[in-house]
Amino acid sequence: MDLEGLSLEELFYTAIKAEMDSKEAYSIMAGITRNAFLKDRFRFLAGEEEKHRSFLTQQYEVQFPSKALELPAVSHVPLPEIDVKNGHLSISDLLQQAMNAERAACDFYQSFAKFVKSDKALATTLGYFARMEESHYQMLKQELEAEEEFETFDNFNPGMHLGP
Repeated sequence: MDLEGLSLEELFYTAIKAEMDSKEAYSIMAGITRNAFLKDRFRFLAGEEEKHRSFLTQQYEVQFPSKALELPAVSHVPLPEIDVKNGHLSISDLLQQAMNAERAACDFYQSFAKFVKSDKALATTLGYFARMEESHYQMLKQELEAEEEFETFDNFNPGMHLGP
């Protein structure tokens, strides 16, 4: 991902805003799915995004101690969004959008880590975030495959995946 022309501050803004937006999206997705297992996955992912946001906010405060964090309405780096407010999308569509967002986040964190390579601790943590985002992608991919397989299965055994 090309981060040319962006400042360190803008990259923190982008990362923090993306984590906040992802947490909100996963929380909404947990609320709309009836699949108990998928609901747990979305809650887990929302928690992961919150941990990332918290760390990034702390790092912003270390890097810019005299500046208040004021996130822009629009990100400096366009990242795919999860359109949870569109009530007409299927869970499969939402999972695909989430996968796209996680893959883009992985790419973003890899590039961000290269951008701050002189700060070994921060670069290492951002590289770790990139790997975590890739693992989120893989988790969502497995859920999408299961969703596609069991959408048909649910026609024959309705409610089997709903939980107690």
